[in-house]
Amino acid sequence: MAKSIVSAVLEKLSSLLMIPGEIKHNFELALALEEEIGKVIAHFQDIQSVLQDAESKQVKDANVRNWLKKLKDVAYDVDDVLDEWNSEKLKSQIEKEQKEARNFPLLKKMRNSISSFTFQTILYYKIASKLNGVNEQLDSIATEKDRYKFGLEKVVEEPRRLITASFIDDEEVYGRCQEIEILVNMLVGENSSGGGLKLPVISIMGMGGIGKTTLAQLVYNHSDVECHFDKRIWICVSDPFDEVRIAKEILEAFKGGSSNLVGKDNILQEIRSHVSGKKVLLVLDDVWSEDATRWEQLKTSLKHCSPGSRILITTRNEKVAIIMGTTSSNLFLLNTLSLEECQSLLSRRAYYGRTREECENLDDIGWKIAEKCQGLPLAAKILGGLLRFKRTREQWQNVLDSEMWDIEEAEQDLFPPLFLSYYELPLALKQCISYCAVFPKGMILRKDELIKLWMAQDYLKGVRCEEMEIVGEEYFDELHMRSFFQDFRGDELDRGIMKYKMHDLIHDFLLVLMKTECVMLVNHDSEELKVDLSCGRARYGTLIRKEAAPTEPNIFRFRKLRSLLIDSSYHDTSSLRLYLPRLFDQLTCLRTLNLSNGLFRNSIEELPDEIGKLVHLRYLNLKNNKKLKELPESLCGLCNLQTLNLKWCDSLKELPCGIGKIINLRHLENDQTNLSLMAIPKGIGRLTNLQTLSLFVVMGNSDTSTLEDLQNLIHLRGLLKISGLGAVCDVTEAKKAELENKKGLRTLILDFTISKGLMSNRWQRDDGRLLEALRPPPCLEELEIWWYSSPTISANWMMGLTKLSHVSLGYCLQLKSLPPLGKLPSLESLYIGGMSRVEKVSVEFLGVEREEILAPSSSLESPSSSVIAFPSLKHLEFEFFDLEEWEDWMPLTSREEHISIMPRLCSLTINSCPKLKALPYYVIHNTSLKQLNVSQSPILSERCRKETGEDWLKISHIPSIMIDSVCIQVNCSSVEEFGVLQFQPLHRGCY
Repeated sequence: MAKSIVSAVLEKLSSLLMIPGEIKHNFELALALEEEIGKVIAHFQDIQSVLQDAESKQVKDANVRNWLKKLKDVAYDVDDVLDEWNSEKLKSQIEKEQKEARNFPLLKKMRNSISSFTFQTILYYKIASKLNGVNEQLDSIATEKDRYKFGLEKVVEEPRRLITASFIDDEEVYGRCQEIEILVNMLVGENSSGGGLKLPVISIMGMGGIGKTTLAQLVYNHSDVECHFDKRIWICVSDPFDEVRIAKEILEAFKGGSSNLVGKDNILQEIRSHVSGKKVLLVLDDVWSEDATRWEQLKTSLKHCSPGSRILITTRNEKVAIIMGTTSSNLFLLNTLSLEECQSLLSRRAYYGRTREECENLDDIGWKIAEKCQGLPLAAKILGGLLRFKRTREQWQNVLDSEMWDIEEAEQDLFPPLFLSYYELPLALKQCISYCAVFPKGMILRKDELIKLWMAQDYLKGVRCEEMEIVGEEYFDELHMRSFFQDFRGDELDRGIMKYKMHDLIHDFLLVLMKTECVMLVNHDSEELKVDLSCGRARYGTLIRKEAAPTEPNIFRFRKLRSLLIDSSYHDTSSLRLYLPRLFDQLTCLRTLNLSNGLFRNSIEELPDEIGKLVHLRYLNLKNNKKLKELPESLCGLCNLQTLNLKWCDSLKELPCGIGKIINLRHLENDQTNLSLMAIPKGIGRLTNLQTLSLFVVMGNSDTSTLEDLQNLIHLRGLLKISGLGAVCDVTEAKKAELENKKGLRTLILDFTISKGLMSNRWQRDDGRLLEALRPPPCLEELEIWWYSSPTISANWMMGLTKLSHVSLGYCLQLKSLPPLGKLPSLESLYIGGMSRVEKVSVEFLGVEREEILAPSSSLESPSSSVIAFPSLKHLEFEFFDLEEWEDWMPLTSREEHISIMPRLCSLTINSCPKLKALPYYVIHNTSLKQLNVSQSPILSERCRKETGEDWLKISHIPSIMIDSVCIQVNCSSVEEFGVLQFQPLHRGCY
């Protein structure tokens, strides 16, 4: 991390070599500032040239570790000084622009200009003074550096890599029977054609220590594999990928001895002649290189093998597997061992030489230690070997109670394989993964949130002027492919939210790396937090509040913190209100602050004005603070703020008036505040960097934002909900929003209600024209329309949304007929509810043109060319809430039977439709339908009664049927599965 922060500071310093024009007339100040900046740059450049050698030596030398810690502290301090400088300049510029816009008299403008000049001069003197203090520290660090005689530009000695061989004692292996069977079949089975490839490459992929090499050895020595191949060759590749060495070892395996051939071309020609006509298995163990050119020539020389030949590689990196030529069907992701397998592996070593009575006495602790291994074979082996020499139950208990990084054997034998993965990372990725030490072990991580946290720490600098979020996506995907993150499968209603976990052992390893920079505090049993004072200059902190602390938490000792995540999942945030003023006053280096609440009703009610002192702050999370009513105006002075999370702050009435001053704001996450938030202040249109604006409220008066203020927010993406559209009478205003130009929008929710406190102007409204003016971008994927008051939905743009996958129409109380949604080619889920005037659902709903209806089936060229309505629809829900108009769901006539309708429909829900007489035959005969749910619809319920209902024989093929909350037929694995799979609308809170 030292190299990362020094490089980042040097980059910022280099951009400051040009002294600001406003102080050039002050020769003394300009000279002093230029001199101090030059000294800092010279110091850091001198130190940077030996950092590679220093970071390699710190592993074994505590003095070097301490020197690097001092260096990082100074580099962080310089970064803070530079950030303070830039922040003050930016705030001054914003204030200047606002004053100029107010058209003050000339005399007042002159006074403002003089005041601004005085402020700038004082600021530069202050910066020069701080940099002078920094240079004194760097003088001392540079002197100490010379004592260690670091080498200039020295190539770092690489971590030791284990050389593997094909031999294995299978008695030392537990589990993996199923994995062996699958892989052997991939190598020799009848269906192992390799996808038509001449020489298929099969990859075993997984994190370090998970057992990739062991599995490859077991497969390599399997009797079926031995019989199948004419020649088997095992090569330990490791890093670097030396193609000449590998080629020579392959050749020597064929010749049975050493080869005197030199030159890559000669060796490859010889390999080609040896493999010709032979069925070969080549195992390449521990492949790291991402350079495809090093592999291509070698692979070409092997393509003359007989059909059925295979290449099997092991790697930690999915990208390597792809580069080596592995297809998705040949990528074998190796999972961890089960607890039972892990315990067996551990106990074989730990119980060696013990009596049965001794084993039984230790067995309960043994199981708990096996659980600690988290399914990692290497961990089980190492801890098993350690426990073999622990004779008493107390010694075993001590191992169980210890953190993994406190166990000497783990640090020596378990972490090195993980360090290899870390060592291979580019500098930027090392920063990103190291930051993850700040999270509690086992925490579920959301990809989008993690990227915002990295962004707040200034880790996401694009090299091609890319958006930081795009760079973050690339970095995360790279770390995921390298097995630092594991997929975590949430429930299906998360709708694509990407969640991940880190293996506990990787988390332990990161804590070792960040030992002096990261602090994890837990208050428990109402005791004051106990703090390791050696971490007093920690930069990243997490406070886990297991008790509502009655005394001030010791977090205030860590005044240099850049990141503070306060975990309030055990206790609500209300007890923090006493400490927040002091926290904001003292922890002024914070860039990231998480004050989100758990799932509690109680919370903090206000933020103190001192929040304005956090000039470096980029990320502020206030999610779920349900009693938070307002935000202070001082928040608007945080010109660096990038992310403001206000989700579920459902008592929040307004945003601060000066929000337009937070010009670096990129993500304003204010969804689920629609029931309390009255309006959006003027000035939101100045936030041209905004990418997330979850909720935009239209008030309809001159003191608040209008739809026109959305015009310049061209970078908006993801979800946008516009509420209060019932207050908009000017269609021209809606056109000025230019939603069509916001290419990143994927979900649009249009709510035609009227904001609280406004009189209804229904006689002036024309929701139809307004909807037409709110044309979204063509790439929109989800659309919801609520409380629309015109009799028809005839927006011309709707049927052109070819990527639209979800539609909700709710409480459109004046609507008399449904729009032709069957035309939408990608529509997968549809919710229709609260339509009081819809009497029938007719063929127009299918979106079929008249000429298509009239076309005789005999004129169709083939069944594949028949007309299809709702070609992609999977989930359909009607919910009319006891409104008694809908009677008929019109069936097709004989002339229309050639139309294919909803061929992929999986679930259908009919709720509160008391007059609906029957389902059309194209629904009840639909063989793709897997779930049917009918409730509060008595006529329909009676027709669907099991055995006795008029339609029972027609619907009995449907696996899961629920009538009035009673499962009358369930062929899926459980009732819970029915509930999970049943479609739910995206935003039920809208009505």
